[in-house]
Amino acid sequence: MLQFLKYVLATVVGLLLFSFVGFLLLLGVGAAFSSSSSKQTISDNAVLKIDLDKPVQERTTENPFKGFGTFGGPSDAIGLIDIKEALRHAKTDDKIKGIYLTAAMPQAGWASLEEIRNALIDFKTSKKFVYSYGETMTEKGYYLASVADKIYLNPAGDLEWNGLTAELTFFKGTLDKLNLKPEIFRVGEFKSAVEPFIRENMSEPNRLQYTSFLNSINDYTVLRIAQSRNLRVDSLKRYADNLTIREPSDALRTKLVTNVGYQDEIEGLIRKQLKLEEKKKINYVSLSKYQDSYDDSDSGNGSNRIAVIIASGDINSGKSGDNSIGSETIAEEIRKARLDDKVKAIVVRVNSGGGSALASDVMYREVELAKKAKPVIGSMSDYAASGGYYMLMGCNKIVAEPNTITGSIGVFSLLFNTETFFKDKLGVTFDRVNTNANSDFPAATHEMSPFQKQVLQKQTERIYAQFTSKAAAGRKLPIDSLRAIAGGRVWTGTQGKALGLVDQLGGLDEAIKLAAQSAKLKAGDYRLKYQPRQKPFFEQLMSSFSDDQETRVQAQLGELAPYVKYLKKLKTLEGVQMRMPFEMEVR
Repeated sequence: MLQFLKYVLATVVGLLLFSFVGFLLLLGVGAAFSSSSSKQTISDNAVLKIDLDKPVQERTTENPFKGFGTFGGPSDAIGLIDIKEALRHAKTDDKIKGIYLTAAMPQAGWASLEEIRNALIDFKTSKKFVYSYGETMTEKGYYLASVADKIYLNPAGDLEWNGLTAELTFFKGTLDKLNLKPEIFRVGEFKSAVEPFIRENMSEPNRLQYTSFLNSINDYTVLRIAQSRNLRVDSLKRYADNLTIREPSDALRTKLVTNVGYQDEIEGLIRKQLKLEEKKKINYVSLSKYQDSYDDSDSGNGSNRIAVIIASGDINSGKSGDNSIGSETIAEEIRKARLDDKVKAIVVRVNSGGGSALASDVMYREVELAKKAKPVIGSMSDYAASGGYYMLMGCNKIVAEPNTITGSIGVFSLLFNTETFFKDKLGVTFDRVNTNANSDFPAATHEMSPFQKQVLQKQTERIYAQFTSKAAAGRKLPIDSLRAIAGGRVWTGTQGKALGLVDQLGGLDEAIKLAAQSAKLKAGDYRLKYQPRQKPFFEQLMSSFSDDQETRVQAQLGELAPYVKYLKKLKTLEGVQMRMPFEMEVR
């Protein structure tokens, strides 16, 4: 028996050792492969094929298994910065003759779409073609396609043209059924992030602000489409009101599309442009392959740098994640850029609806210190609201897209009294012993006293006063004027500029140009330094197994995904919050 156990133990140890050595070999092979300098070769007479029916985030997450079959497939999400860089290269690349665009249902915010659309417009100045095809097209997809020279819609397909909508989900009924009582402390008539927990519908102030910014986005979108397609704004709005576009022939008749046809028909047009025979295969180049054909690391001359610090996701204390802004990480990056003599200017790029008030203030402090040493420019992506705005309000200048969601200058605290839920639903009760009158403050397992609630409300009001006073100082506005446009109200970039919350309309490129001008740097005299750095191979390897959970949830659950996201966000509501409504998707 003892001999048998020895053999079993030796076998187990051997298997473990083999697995460990194999894992190390995999790491070594992967690291060697990822560090290789090989580039993709692009053949002549190529067409850049851009598929935007994927989640768009600020930067593409590198795949450590790239080139290894199934493991090396493309990332589920594509980077906005990478898309724009590819379009810039393709514009002057003689091997690229045009673009074939598919964007039926892009998963991106309106500001990100605006930057991609502007990059496509810039590409067209090269006189190369841009053709778009879709079996179906949402309004977001059509917004991108509207810049194309030819827009093909499948004869059995559909083009959505009925205006924009923003639908909110309310959980009061669910909380009532569970006997969960939310304790809300907020400042700002428009601070609506807590409404889903205390109401069954929108308050009038919330309805007012949604109506205002939704119409602002719609007006801008319709105007831009009208300009691209040489159509009248009033006609486009009438088509939406009357549901005129019911089938592809309607889209053709109203000149929203240029052709109703199948994919083989638009490919026939591409062959004609490329002067290819009918049976000749079109040399399509995917976005990921094209990105591997060039190297941007050496763009620009000299030792000057502009640091571009990317902050995307919910704001929390600690380290940043793939979809979260950690104050420790971002503050450190701003600090390093401030102390680096090679860095002549800083651009802080924010895509966030807010989060922790404490974490937002930590990053704001670093912005304040940095702008004493060198220019600091704020760049707003899809969202830069509440805590996201707090981060940027100390910048020398702030740049936002016209359809960026910003503002929401307000704060709230949220606690759930779970006492009745545990007692009635689970039969669990609580009792306690305190050394002082308020040792158990704040409490989640019993009703707080009126005094304790008053303390939390005053704490929330104090932070709101700090928020508004710092915003007024940063924007050089009288405090009364700032508070008149605060109160938690959400604005678009266009509205924000008119109100003094934003200095200039534009995307990340405009923010970088403004940073260079402020630092008295000429074009070509500096390089861009994107921070935080991309993860090294081992970290990528570990994260590749878990993958981007939010992207996976969205792909697997579809319309049910937001509810999972709500539950996850509830777990992060620690301390006073500067946050927009949990789900604000304009579609």
